[in-house]
Amino acid sequence: MYTVRPVTAEELLGAAERLGGLLADTVDGGASVGFLAPLDPGTAADWWRALAPDVGAGRLLLWVAHPEAGTGSGSGSGRRIAGTVQLRPASTANGRHRAEVAKLMVHRADRGHGLAGRLLAALEEEAVGRGIRTLVLDTETDSPAERLYAAAGWTRVGTVPDFATDPAGVPHATTVFYKALRAAGSPGR
Repeated sequence: MYTVRPVTAEELLGAAERLGGLLADTVDGGASVGFLAPLDPGTAADWWRALAPDVGAGRLLLWVAHPEAGTGSGSGSGRRIAGTVQLRPASTANGRHRAEVAKLMVHRADRGHGLAGRLLAALEEEAVGRGIRTLVLDTETDSPAERLYAAAGWTRVGTVPDFATDPAGVPHATTVFYKALRAAGSPGR
């Protein structure tokens, strides 16, 4: 079992090394998340630290997942991070109803337990509470992540050829998805 919770800027700074390890594992596992392999965990931790101002200002929302106590997770601020996801609300006046989902990552040792779905559910619940009605994201075409989003009710918009490279630097197509969210208490679409 896992606990999923939002992270403050201060908590992000304290967890940067562990998040860097998660990011390095994700890249080493072949996921296209914006970095090339091999990714030094220290460099990855610095990338996380650089996000703290946006988290503190509310321009970026971040969740982490920890194994629950008693599962070899460690304790307190030293607990292992099994997964993470980010939500970046649009900053324009005409875009306050939408946000971008980014960097959904689950450590290879923690995959297959529904953790990615739980992270997305926490993100979507918060988005609805903030009045966000439309989410967008992109992911590598034909990847496990693409299948995850399709199964989670996301709508495929299309693909962009050679949009991003994998960790080895090989260009791949990217699939763009969106998801229309319902406000709490509103009828389905």
